[in-house]
Amino acid sequence: MNYITLLNNQTIGIAAIPEISYDTFFEINTGFITQHPERHCVNYFGYKIGDAIKLICCIADDNTHQIYVSSCVVKRETPMLALTSKLLCFEKFEREIHENFGLNFIHHPWLKPLRYAFNRFDTSQTIANYPFYSIKSEELHEVGVGPIHAGVIEPGHFRFICNGEQILHLEIQLGYQHRGIEQLFLDKKELLQRATLAESIAGDTVSGHATAFASLWESLCHFQPTRALDFTRTVAQELERIAIHTGDLSALCADIAYQLGASVFGRLRTPIVNFMQEWGGNRLSKGLIRAGHNPFPFTPALAARLLAVFDAFEPDFNEMCKQMFKLPSASSRFERTGVVSYDDVLSINAVGMAARSSGLHRDIRLSHPYGLYPELNHEPVIKRHGDVYSRVQMRKEEIKQSIEYVRKLIATVPEPHADDNLLQSPQTDAFTITLVEAWRGEICHCAITDAHGELLIYKIKDPSFHNWMALAMAVRNNEISDFPVSNKSFNLSYAGHDL
Repeated sequence: MNYITLLNNQTIGIAAIPEISYDTFFEINTGFITQHPERHCVNYFGYKIGDAIKLICCIADDNTHQIYVSSCVVKRETPMLALTSKLLCFEKFEREIHENFGLNFIHHPWLKPLRYAFNRFDTSQTIANYPFYSIKSEELHEVGVGPIHAGVIEPGHFRFICNGEQILHLEIQLGYQHRGIEQLFLDKKELLQRATLAESIAGDTVSGHATAFASLWESLCHFQPTRALDFTRTVAQELERIAIHTGDLSALCADIAYQLGASVFGRLRTPIVNFMQEWGGNRLSKGLIRAGHNPFPFTPALAARLLAVFDAFEPDFNEMCKQMFKLPSASSRFERTGVVSYDDVLSINAVGMAARSSGLHRDIRLSHPYGLYPELNHEPVIKRHGDVYSRVQMRKEEIKQSIEYVRKLIATVPEPHADDNLLQSPQTDAFTITLVEAWRGEICHCAITDAHGELLIYKIKDPSFHNWMALAMAVRNNEISDFPVSNKSFNLSYAGHDL
């Protein structure tokens, strides 16, 4: 067998992953996807073994819940046909591998630096000299936005090529937020330090990344989470989804100068995040989720409090949505703006809302279920038009769905278990993969341990890694004045991409 089949949150010996030639590696991993388009690459990375580089590729099948993992060992100087030459979905993965190790990929159409990692292979390539795509024409002009923006926002540079007001091309340059967080997972040895790092990957996705790390570490330690642990993580993720979606609806209203919507949705976000502070002492849920341990058990009193929050939230939320969706000026800004087609989201490996708003059924809660999602019989919200309006509708419907899920879960609050926090030492010479569906989309954490059970590799993929390209595709042929509302309809993370 040229690959091994895993399930979500499964740990195996690293030696169990077949090591094959690069030619076979190329054919297998491109073949997985060309034969079945519902499969997609959830992670593809490399690490040093002596003077060689070991590549590991993980392809998920959304119909069978399986993840196909294969590996190969290559030399830096050996020319290799890029997987991207056949399938665009590998484009960013190979850019990162090239940037980190200098591998000689050929026929890659866009082999540019991705993050400007501090330990990149070629430090002569600097962020100040990024090789932007350009078109020579007297009729066209370029517009540069960022990296410092007019507001409280993370840094990133957007380079537009326009014909008058019409956007022909957008290139998004990131890397300003690179913190070396994957290396810090190796440098920091305490479990609490690593949990804190996971919470800091993307500030608006604390419960998503914290759940991914906790689940991965428990799998490495052969620890089976109790129902109380799964309950905490599932409820926290859905509350995070409600809070961020509601805040995004506020921001989208602000972008179209609809101040009533901006004010009401902004106010409605507050009681949700305030409840998180009542529960765990932090409005963003930091400190709430820990591997093998439940520091803030959910109680019947908290359930009653949350029901009261929902009872006050829902009437105002429903009324504000009704007002917004019947407003002609809002519809005119949302409809047919920032369209991404089904074929485009499929080809660029889009995940989460960006995929589902264009008709692509991609949701880890259903395709690779974890926590208490199997009990909820989750059905993803799917839209077809791929425009800002679809992404706005998706937020509305996912908020309602998440409230329904949380109401169902807190109807029966599990008792905390006294045997929590009995983690064993991590398995030695092991490989683990964990997938989580955060509010923005699919998160993937992978880890490899050495002969002593220490972390050798910790690899993180935030959904924004895929979806920034969806934004670049969405704004083509739009007016540049519509960029803010298209951008906010995705609400992607700079820090989650840059790591």
